[in-house]
Amino acid sequence: MQIAVYDTLPEEAIQIRKSVFVTEQGFYDEFDETDYNARHLVLLYDGIPAGTCRFFRDNATKEFMIGRLAVLRQYRGKALGTCLMERAEQEIRKMGGERVLLHAQQQARPFYEKHGYLACREPDSEQGCPHIWMAKNLSFTLE
Repeated sequence: MQIAVYDTLPEEAIQIRKSVFVTEQGFYDEFDETDYNARHLVLLYDGIPAGTCRFFRDNATKEFMIGRLAVLRQYRGKALGTCLMERAEQEIRKMGGERVLLHAQQQARPFYEKHGYLACREPDSEQGCPHIWMAKNLSFTLE
């Protein structure tokens, strides 16, 4: 397994996100301007792009955000989402990040709670899907 870090949105991430968020989950507005300012991770499993996420510093709050975490259906259950989260947090620490926010689908809340994220705002909706804002304070130790 390898995880590559990109400063621009790579085609592999586009295809994974289209498959998971557009085709599988029915989101229609998947790509946005944040994609131009974010760093993107692509996880390769046996050389095949299997998962992705993005992270960026929010200009308004100066906090970091992780989002668009997606693992292709056939690769789920192999802890690839955990690998992506850990790598994103590691990269954020390198950039001096102390706190991470994310806007999780409500059904994914247990996954993020398992990784130390806590709800920090009331639930809301994005494209008709229930979401929850969550946050995690990062330690300063690099692994």
